[in-house]
Order: sequence, then C-alpha cells, then structure tokens
Amino acid sequence: MPLKVSAVERDAKGRYLIYCEGEDEPVLAVREDLLVRHRLLKGTELDENRIAEIAREADEDEAYRAAMASLGRGGRTRKELEALLRRKGFAERVARPALDRLAREGWLDDGRYAREFARARAEGYYKGRNLIRSELLRRGVSRSDADEAIRVIDPETERRAAVEAARKKWPSLRGEKRDRVRKLAQFLYRRGYAAGIVREAVRAVAGDAASEAEEAGLFDD
Repeated sequence: MPLKVSAVERDAKGRYLIYCEGEDEPVLAVREDLLVRHRLLKGTELDENRIAEIAREADEDEAYRAAMASLGRGGRTRKELEALLRRKGFAERVARPALDRLAREGWLDDGRYAREFARARAEGYYKGRNLIRSELLRRGVSRSDADEAIRVIDPETERRAAVEAARKKWPSLRGEKRDRVRKLAQFLYRRGYAAGIVREAVRAVAGDAASEAEEAGLFDD
C-alpha cells in the first residue's frame, strides 16, 4: 500500500526529511536535488520499491559527498577513498557507484595522482624512485600507473635532490670518514635512490673518501 508524504522538514545537515502518514520517523532523508528530481512534496504517494530506490540514491549521494570532501583536503587514491567510506559506515554497494561517479567526472584519477605524488616526493621530500614506487603501491595505485609515474620523474631533479639530501645528512654522521661514507650510502639507499645516484651524491660531499669506499664495495646496493 502506497504511503502519502505528510511533511517535509530540513535538518541541521541540510537534508530534507520526508515524513509519511502513519509514520513517526522520516522514511527518507535526501538532498535538494533528489527532493526535486523525485518531486517529494506533501501529498506525493510512495510505494516500498520507490522508497528503497530513493534511499539507495541518497546513500550513494552521501558517499559521493564524503569522498569529494576528502579529495578537497588533498589527493587520494581510489583504494584510500574506499577505506575512508568503509570507516564512515558506507557499504561497498554504495561506495562503488559513488567512486565511479567521481572517476567519470574526472575528480578521481589514480594515474594523475601517481604522477603528481611522484613529482612532489622527488622534488621536495628527498625520495628516490624506488621508494616512491613502493609508496604508490601501498596507497593502492596499480603497478602500471606507479611505473608510469616514476618514468616521468626528471633524472636531473632526482640527482639534485639526492645531493642535497646527502649534504644535509653528512654533518650529523659520526665515526671515521669511511664509516660516515657507508652510513651516508645506506641512508640514500633507504631513501629509494639507485646505486648510480647514490655514488654521485656521496662523491659530492665526501670527496676522496667516497672513492676509497667505492673500491671497498661499500656502495653495493
């Protein structure tokens, strides 16, 4: 038996609460676009199927808004947004279409995210491509997107960042010069730099000690 809308009230969150005759609690809570689209006005009749369909649309819209708000505070991968929506209590059947909508609209793009992430980490965080790739994979970026992102890192930018990182680290290292060289190389490897860049960066700050360390095999990755 259809239910007839008896009242429409707006709550503190900006949603419209739809009350029906004979019901003490609202049967729906929707945003204005759904209110207009489904003509949820006083006197409108709603059957159970229509109520369920509108409720599903409303849940997807709330998931979309939550994901969009998170994107507005900084880049996110699809996997990260899935986890966010799960923590907020949205079911997977609701989260998936919301994220699909964000992707269609161009707001959610793991490939673009990966490229921007890689460039920022290489330029401002003193991280090499090996570490950047691992971080992208942990964030849920596909291997193909991660590989493409590190391919477009400027080699000269990566080299300059490694040298700068080495210069900042060098004064804090203790021990004999050879030990300091070894520690510096290990530090740069942990930052994700490849062996060739590590050698160049260590040479830039350690001079002759770097050559001696290289002969001793201290640069082996």
